[in-house]
Amino acid sequence: MLENLLRPTHLLLLVIAALLLFGPSKLPELGRSFGTMLREFKKGARGDFKEEEDKPQEVKSIEETSKS
Repeated sequence: MLENLLRPTHLLLLVIAALLLFGPSKLPELGRSFGTMLREFKKGARGDFKEEEDKPQEVKSIEETSKS
């Protein structure tokens, strides 16, 4: 069912609909803003995972300083 979702004809219809809705002058700006949003989202997702990996090390260092 999902393999038929994004056929080339469907993508063409989406592009035509976007052209009609936003106009050709607005599409490059929308594409750039979407790309920036996607990049920031990925960067944030990677940052959250790195934070979770770093937390145990922070806890260990706090435990070590409280023992001494």
